[in-house]
Amino acid sequence: MAGNRDHSGIGSGLALTLGSAVLWGLAHLWTGRRVTGTLLMGTYLAIVTTVTSALVTGGPEVLSLIVQPGWLWVFTLGAVLFAVATVAVVVRSYRLVRPRTLSGAARYLSALAVGGLCALVIAPMAYAARLAYISQKMVASVFATSATPIPVDPWNGRERLNILLIGADAAANRTGVRTDSMTVASIDTRTGSTVLFGLPRNLEHVPMPEGPPREHFPFGFGGEPPYTPGLLNEVYQYAEEHPDMVPGVPAGRRGPALLKQTISEFTGLDVTNYVMVDMFGFAKIIDAMGGVKVTIKDPIVYGRQNEGLIPAGTRKLSGEEALWFGRSRTYGDDYVRMGRQKCLMNAVTKQADPVTVLRSFERLAEATAHAVSTDIPRELLPNLIELSEKVKGSKIRSFQFVPPLIDTGNPDYLLIKHKIAHVLARSADSSTTTASGSARTAQRHTGNGPASLDTVCG
Repeated sequence: MAGNRDHSGIGSGLALTLGSAVLWGLAHLWTGRRVTGTLLMGTYLAIVTTVTSALVTGGPEVLSLIVQPGWLWVFTLGAVLFAVATVAVVVRSYRLVRPRTLSGAARYLSALAVGGLCALVIAPMAYAARLAYISQKMVASVFATSATPIPVDPWNGRERLNILLIGADAAANRTGVRTDSMTVASIDTRTGSTVLFGLPRNLEHVPMPEGPPREHFPFGFGGEPPYTPGLLNEVYQYAEEHPDMVPGVPAGRRGPALLKQTISEFTGLDVTNYVMVDMFGFAKIIDAMGGVKVTIKDPIVYGRQNEGLIPAGTRKLSGEEALWFGRSRTYGDDYVRMGRQKCLMNAVTKQADPVTVLRSFERLAEATAHAVSTDIPRELLPNLIELSEKVKGSKIRSFQFVPPLIDTGNPDYLLIKHKIAHVLARSADSSTTTASGSARTAQRHTGNGPASLDTVCG
């Protein structure tokens, strides 16, 4: 078939070159180079089959690799090498099949067409390499390395994983950080069954953990009267400003450390990790997504000077509008706001589909790196991704410790511990009614009590 080159025109030559970009070795086989063509084609098919199979059947295992910086570098290098190899095959294929008599303008035009084809080959591989690089950068900036080795099975002997989810309100006109949204996600490591325990920011006289905090506040957290009322949402900043509360812990880690210990103390849960999202950074994440759609039951006052309203109805909110949707307490209370915040988080989670994430990946990664802080070690991420697959397949229940169940001015902390133990016991038994049903019963709206989630948004 070597003579085929002599009889091929510019059109067929370019077609064979294009075919070789899609399937390595095609031009080589056409020109009689069977061994080289077969090797190229077999290599290409092996690569494509392996990658496709991994993406289709790999599931959590593949996802666990893309949060490991080492593997992200492997993906980056692999994408670059594949692009270089394909370009080399395209150029060689063109040289094999181009007509011998080609000259003048046709020669330059065909070379330009091949150059364009090479650019088309490089572009997606370069984009994939860039996404891998951005992912590596984001993982490295958000998740620190573990100070101790992570076991192969970190859930061995550990029935539940308790993570504190914090929404921080660090406004430009306010000193320090207020943790205005606090939820403990308690996850069954065997089944993925999850219960979200919502904690009001205004719980008073919070029992403190043993050591310096309890010695300083033997009757519960009191803040710094008369400057602060001594609420749960002050514990974070108090620890940051008083290093003696958590000796040996560096600045920036003291707040989360004491807050985790404090919540562990009065809930009876072993809260091991936290994830904190700055609300203003959260607004940037929503803007990067292109907005978030929610159904608003009642108009929401918008802006610091009450300059307008976010009307009721189903609408797409910008990041700033979503921020006010989650923060506003006008014509409502903390408990209505807690419901809106959970509604907003649910809406963002549902609407962050793969297409949206891929389309806005770079902006999302940058916003996330600036908005999220955590003490979850990056070495634990593969295990958490596998656990998250179980969470997706289970029902997530919610229980909020709000009036009339709990009087935030004089909380019954023994009742809180009892309720948590009861809810988790019921959650572990799939034959009983769900804890969310108990939560709704305990949270029926009574004028001054909290509204259910459905009364604030859809």
